[in-house]
Amino acid sequence: MAILQADGLTYIYGKNTPYQKEAVTNVNLKIEKPCLAALIGHTGSGKSTLVQMLNGLIKPTSGKVFLNGKDIWEDEDNIRQIRFKVGIVFQYPEYQLFEDTVEKDIAFGPKNLGLNDEEIKRRVLWASETVGLNKELLAKSPFDLSGGEKRRAAIAGVLAMQPEVLILDEPTAGLDPKGRDNLLKQIVKYQKENNKTVIIVSHSMEDVAKIADEVFVMYNGQLEMSGTTKEVFSNSEKLENMSLSVPQITKLMKKIKNSGFDIDDNILTVDEAVKALLKLKDGAK
Repeated sequence: MAILQADGLTYIYGKNTPYQKEAVTNVNLKIEKPCLAALIGHTGSGKSTLVQMLNGLIKPTSGKVFLNGKDIWEDEDNIRQIRFKVGIVFQYPEYQLFEDTVEKDIAFGPKNLGLNDEEIKRRVLWASETVGLNKELLAKSPFDLSGGEKRRAAIAGVLAMQPEVLILDEPTAGLDPKGRDNLLKQIVKYQKENNKTVIIVSHSMEDVAKIADEVFVMYNGQLEMSGTTKEVFSNSEKLENMSLSVPQITKLMKKIKNSGFDIDDNILTVDEAVKALLKLKDGAK
């Protein structure tokens, strides 16, 4: 049984009006085991509409979403609970912070789950530790935090609800390189240690190459490609036709191979490239 599955998802904005637009068309998607998946595509490809259907924020015009084999819209009165189970952290989530203190902000979701004070406190501490947020910051106003700290606080607020699926929309947008790398490490650590399903929506092919196990590619409202990260990025020409690209290091390795060197060109990260180049150097001795 799949953890999360989309069958024939279609969504039409402004249906039966002069402004009708089909944003997502007949998307079939399946995540069968806990993993770190990435959803990529150019602006307007339908990514954001798709993930909002995956957690029940918007109802598909047609098609179904299944969470652990159950249609999430089978009982419409229960759809609010689905949004706790499939949590979304939107792009620039720091703009969603609103409480007097960071602790209250992180506790907001668990309180809405009806948990007791002891369990709420435990979840706040666990979530803040998980995202690398210093404990002393919990008493501060969220508006006094740095940009990276605000991002961590917002993500912690969703993690505190302990969703079965976590969706992060452009989680590293606007962060400096150090902040981006630290946050990516925390995301990977969370996924591995808790054996959860995490989906990142990203424009950064480098970020996707570093951390994703599976990749889903949206183009003009349709799911055009899916597979392991290496499988998807091996189709560089097809990606470029969809206004996407492969990581810069992959382009460099392909150039090296095209120059006549016997080297693996299906490389996605700098670490992999260093190992391949050292192996090439040792072989030339």
